[in-house]
Amino acid sequence: VQLQACGGGLVQAGGSLRLSCAASGRTFSLFNVAWFRQAPGKEREFVAAIRRSDTNTYLADSVKGRFSISRDMAKNTVHLQMNSLKPEDTAVYYCAVKENRPITSAIRMAGTWTNWGQGTLVTVSS
Repeated sequence: VQLQACGGGLVQAGGSLRLSCAASGRTFSLFNVAWFRQAPGKEREFVAAIRRSDTNTYLADSVKGRFSISRDMAKNTVHLQMNSLKPEDTAVYYCAVKENRPITSAIRMAGTWTNWGQGTLVTVSS
């Protein structure tokens, strides 16, 4: 499966962005999907994930209450809605997928995810 992430940009603190991850080659509903981010000089970190079943979602503590992840089955797309953005949210955001059900304890680990898209840059100004 090939992944295409988009929706990044420059936004002021307190603003919102919606990132989208589109899949080609396979139906997205077959995959568990995650978002990670990587800020300059930092390691890639988990942001959010949604299971193939679409009934379970996971969020990093740093984004709970501000971000949400959802599927658009009709468009074969997964969205990351980001509200109340902070300067520390500035990073390149990546979407990733895994076909088999990931172990809950491993969802936040980058190595769990098998296919990655190119990143989309989010810059939050203060």
